[in-house]
Amino acid sequence: MEIPAELRYSSDHEWVRPADGGVQVGITDFAQDALGDVVYVELPEVGAQVTADEPMCEIESTKSVSDIFAPISGEVVEVNVALEDEPQLVNESPYGDGWICVIAPAEDAAQASAEMEALLDADGYAALIAEDV
Repeated sequence: MEIPAELRYSSDHEWVRPADGGVQVGITDFAQDALGDVVYVELPEVGAQVTADEPMCEIESTKSVSDIFAPISGEVVEVNVALEDEPQLVNESPYGDGWICVIAPAEDAAQASAEMEALLDADGYAALIAEDV
């Protein structure tokens, strides 16, 4: 199971990576494996305000429909439109072409910093999924 060291992780199995204008968000290798074959991704709307730990979109697989939670609060500034035609990218490249959106952090710098600090590093995430297995 791949857990890139440079990313931060939520306990809901989303990852974040710094990107222009915010943080890029996707689901982890562990999450995509648990979901099975992804057949549809309901992307959040550009401009939508999202709140940390609240649902922001859904992923449908051959097994189930799962909420994807915002790892930080802010505004969705970009979505991965390639997933509309190729939802399987979530399975094939969860840390690459399968990213979901970019969120610009909330304007409250202290809140944004606290939410980022609350995310797990790679070791913390590895320990979390070890408990789930």
